[in-house]
Amino acid sequence: MSKVCIIGGGAAGLMAAYAAAKNGNEVILIEKNEKLGKKIYITGKGRCNFTNDCSVENFLSNVVRGEKFLRGVLYSFPPEKVMDFFENNGLNIKIERGNRVFPVSDHASDVTKTLEKACKNSGVTVKLNETVTEIETSTMPSIGITADIQQGCTPDITIMPRVVAVHTDKGVYPCDYAIVATGGLSYPTTGSTGDGYRFAEKMGHSVVELKSGLCGINLQGDFFKDLQGLALKNVSITAKNGGKVIYNAFGEMLFTHFGVSGPIVLSLSSLINRLSIPSLTITIDLKPALDEQTLDKRILKDFEKYQNRQIKGALCELLPSKLIPYVLKVSGIAETKLVNVLTKEERLSLLKALKALPLKARSLRGFEEAIITSGGVSLSEINPKTMESKRVSGLKFCGEVLDVDAFTGGFNMQIAFSTGYAAGNTVQ
Repeated sequence: MSKVCIIGGGAAGLMAAYAAAKNGNEVILIEKNEKLGKKIYITGKGRCNFTNDCSVENFLSNVVRGEKFLRGVLYSFPPEKVMDFFENNGLNIKIERGNRVFPVSDHASDVTKTLEKACKNSGVTVKLNETVTEIETSTMPSIGITADIQQGCTPDITIMPRVVAVHTDKGVYPCDYAIVATGGLSYPTTGSTGDGYRFAEKMGHSVVELKSGLCGINLQGDFFKDLQGLALKNVSITAKNGGKVIYNAFGEMLFTHFGVSGPIVLSLSSLINRLSIPSLTITIDLKPALDEQTLDKRILKDFEKYQNRQIKGALCELLPSKLIPYVLKVSGIAETKLVNVLTKEERLSLLKALKALPLKARSLRGFEEAIITSGGVSLSEINPKTMESKRVSGLKFCGEVLDVDAFTGGFNMQIAFSTGYAAGNTVQ
């Protein structure tokens, strides 16, 4: 039996604590907030989409970074087993559009309560309102195997630090393992303030540059202020880096006071957060179900119907009223121009705007609004089967603190559960 300290009481930490404790280890979970699972409470707008009911291969296609690293732990503890875990511990679940899995109650708090109950029943000791200040290590000789020994030579001896205790502002906890599950930088009000990255760097780990992920996009200009609150459904968005298409998706988006947000925009943000955002070409196809020829016929039909109207009134059946001024501005057509005097060139310019309405991005929203943190502890320094550090024996990392992230749909919480389970279940 080992002594295990879990640092962080979110999704990954709670699952790691449960997995370690169920195998008979002595587990202490340390959380600096006044309650566990503070970020879980705001996940999925308070409903908590905690996994996605899909195959592992389909799941991996939704991973932005860390696909190869995550493959093993996802097969070991896939969405099916996560759903079984919650149901076996008394949570009624349901599956909604896009295979998103929620508690039947639509209360994120029920997900946290289920995890807490599983930990309590497994013997986990929970310490709230306690902040970890240091992970103490000692050094131990580790003999490098074997070619040297087999050849009768003196083997190389390396010094491998090993975890011996976790220090907090209230005490010291001797331990054999310290599992860092402190989350990222997103939503800092929930306690995600980067503690895990500092621990990692102090222990000699590399931390991949941290970026906002799954967040809104700030646009250049101010035209979007007149569109604030406008939701567009069944549109497609395309992003190009130079001439290369890096993203194309169909779905919903939303204009806001800063630019754009919504499902397809959030996914886009995670793909472009390592690029020069102002240099990207981003366009919206407002009518993706219609090819240009079919859309042109539709426009001509509306123009015939409203031939004596101004153009801004003739587009009332084709576009939301809020959007018409911007589309006409991009098209180079005055709002007051009469339909019956429009030229063919102007109509084709309008057609082009409808199929590729430009958005000039300025930057991404900050960590205070980002759903997840992109970047983190370098995966090359972590054992993908056990989540253990390759630099410090007994030190493990799981969840958002690692350089892994995925699209929306329950994928990021599943990653937290799978990596947390692997970290706890492999404690020796």
